[in-house]
Amino acid sequence: MSEPFEVVRHPRARRARLSVDPASGRVRLTLPPRAPVKAALAWAAGQQAWIDAQRARLPMPRPFAPGALVPFGDETLTIDWDAAHPRAVTRIDDRLVCGGPAESLSRRVELWLRREALRVLSLETAECAARAGVSVSRVTVGDPRGRWGSCASSGAIRYSWRLILAPAFVRRSTVAHEVAHRVHMNHSPAFHALAANLDERDPAESRAWLRAHGAGLHWFGRESE
Repeated sequence: MSEPFEVVRHPRARRARLSVDPASGRVRLTLPPRAPVKAALAWAAGQQAWIDAQRARLPMPRPFAPGALVPFGDETLTIDWDAAHPRAVTRIDDRLVCGGPAESLSRRVELWLRREALRVLSLETAECAARAGVSVSRVTVGDPRGRWGSCASSGAIRYSWRLILAPAFVRRSTVAHEVAHRVHMNHSPAFHALAANLDERDPAESRAWLRAHGAGLHWFGRESE
């Protein structure tokens, strides 16, 4: 079976280049604007050994299964599933207690984490915005691959729900970053100074953590192949 490639043309690309997305494992073939696709695909198909080596270095899938450990801020929760438990996911101390059909367990655990992410991030955004003297029109969560947060000119801020899996200082640093964009819609020195003032720690620490561990957060809830 041939390897599926995501083909992307980039205006500054000078030659065909392969990459493996550490958050998804997808293989991307980047081409110059006028490069012939057929020849590039033939070349890429001959790079399977390199692709396999890159994928071997990816994080392991961490499905939301009975007994699985789930990072939750600075804590770790254990999925305590039993068919006799109530269907709804409930946190009891350091356990996520849930019952119901085993085949829908992963989806229900993820929905619980998404709701908690929205709740926590909404509270922390409101607190940070009050300190900055700005307003935030809306807070939402999604599951983007390429960014942990974004701020629109309308005042709406959107986060990755997977921030709830990261240490609290990383989550709050992301909040400080996005709230600072309510004052500076750029990455100027003034923006970085404000973001650092709103952050509880050096923002470089959270950026370093996300570079080292951020891709691994996208493998929670993913079933083993």
